Amino acid sequence: MKSSQPLIVRVSHTFSASAERVFDAWLDPSRLGKWLFSTPGGEMVHVEVDPRVGGCFNVTERRDGEDVEHIGEFVEIDRPRRLVFLFQVPKFGPGRDRVEVDITPLGTGCTVTISHELAPADIDSKDGVTKGWTDILAGLDRVMAERS
Repeated sequence: MKSSQPLIVRVSHTFSASAERVFDAWLDPSRLGKWLFSTPGGEMVHVEVDPRVGGCFNVTERRDGEDVEHIGEFVEIDRPRRLVFLFQVPKFGPGRDRVEVDITPLGTGCTVTISHELAPADIDSKDGVTKGWTDILAGLDRVMAERS
């Protein structure tokens, strides 16, 4: 029997960049398209961010000739410590997941912890979600290593 409770997937990564720089990369369309939902074989075709509570983002990547939208609505923005958004990939269904991004300053760097709440019906995708956020944070780390 499957659980009726949501499952929280948590992934953390430590960055040498400051909490402010890492936070800002989540809201800057010119940098966001380089790492968020970007895959090695894909082509980023659209990145839009309205960085305010109630604002939305759309990151669309072309994968194998098909555009895959990743959309979200910001429900909390507390620079440089926290972002919370409702997240959806319409190609995979109408549901919206809650994603929390917590940034903890550490000296000159920071740690980012992503908590992604999966609906009970999506619990089988736990491993894929974990790998996805792990890869995304590694991509963000590469972007943070670039000189601004």
